[in-house]
Amino acid sequence: MYNDAKHKESILLKELAYLGLGGALLAKEKVEEELKKLEEKGKISKEEAENFVNSAKERGKEEEERLKNEIKKMLKEALEELGVATKADIEELKQKLS
Repeated sequence: MYNDAKHKESILLKELAYLGLGGALLAKEKVEEELKKLEEKGKISKEEAENFVNSAKERGKEEEERLKNEIKKMLKEALEELGVATKADIEELKQKLS
């Protein structure tokens, strides 16, 4: 059961990652397109556009880390509710049986 739960967790994380990456790529392309239009119209400088993109990337990395931690927390809670043994639980049992 543990391997099955771990496999399902892995698949869920991959699907969430692909979904997030797909959305991020679409948003990135759209933002870059709009920034280029603004730059061409002289509304912003190339440096301002680059700063905006760099700032957005940094916020994206921070949000990605926050989401990863939240997903791990949710999965851990779900596994605990299902009564799935952790590595620590198994090691403790091995020690008791030795």
